[in-house]
Amino acid sequence: MSTSPRELPILTALRQPVRVSFEFFPPKTDTMQNQLWECIRRLEPLSPNFVSVTYGAGGSTRERTHDTVSRIARESTLRPAAHLTCVGSTTGQIGEIARRYWDDGIRHIVALRGDLPEGSQGRYTPTAGGYAYAADLVAGLKRIADFEISVAAYPETHPEAPSPQADLDNLKRKIDAGASRAITQYFFDVDVFRRFRDRCRRAGIGVPIVPGILPVTNFAQVKKFSAACGTTVPPWMADLFEGLDGDPETRRLVAATVAAEQCRALAADGVEDFHFYTLNRADLTYAIAHILGVRPRQTSAVQ
Repeated sequence: MSTSPRELPILTALRQPVRVSFEFFPPKTDTMQNQLWECIRRLEPLSPNFVSVTYGAGGSTRERTHDTVSRIARESTLRPAAHLTCVGSTTGQIGEIARRYWDDGIRHIVALRGDLPEGSQGRYTPTAGGYAYAADLVAGLKRIADFEISVAAYPETHPEAPSPQADLDNLKRKIDAGASRAITQYFFDVDVFRRFRDRCRRAGIGVPIVPGILPVTNFAQVKKFSAACGTTVPPWMADLFEGLDGDPETRRLVAATVAAEQCRALAADGVEDFHFYTLNRADLTYAIAHILGVRPRQTSAVQ
């Protein structure tokens, strides 16, 4: 007996429209610059809620991040958000950076504690004369100007947090300091997000908790990175990608299917916002957005 498309959960109509946002990283070379702008032009017609541009470990991409954010604001219809971290800058330097963004018309900051520069040893230590943690950065930015501020959240707990409760308490401090949404680290088990969202609500965190979605094209690489950042890779993912190391086209189809099912399940559970880690590639993100019903606006022909 065959199953009709109407019975397949992934093809059922969503209960409500969804919004999307996209993350890019600042390019290092002309080739990467071209790739980024191909990605931007491909995703721009989807009218995302905003797009964000990352900030390298230890503030290593400060100028490239600023240049990329400013160019997006000048040369596209997108609303860019700039990542900004505590690491590697004094409060005065961060104030100067923030005011430059404000003067350039950038009103949205993704405020993060940040990672130590590559090659650094030991645990995180606040920069002398700087903001110690993301909650302090959020409060400082709010004193500078009325920025819209997004912060990070960790459904499976930040690797350096002493406990899940301590990590949740830290998130609440960031929200109480003035953040208007939390964007999660990527995850693959939908129940992980559901449990985390419930814990946030019980803790009195009322802002949107936006799931971070990572379409997986290189399973081996993602598995390695996930081990470092504390994200669980379910055994069923390994089964799906098994034997595809030399078959990039099939990997892409599997990746799109996995991420689309993840998003559809979350949308069916009431999630209205999704943040995609694009890795400066548009194809999978565009396809998943299409499945979610996020599509270019149709314009009527002039009669």
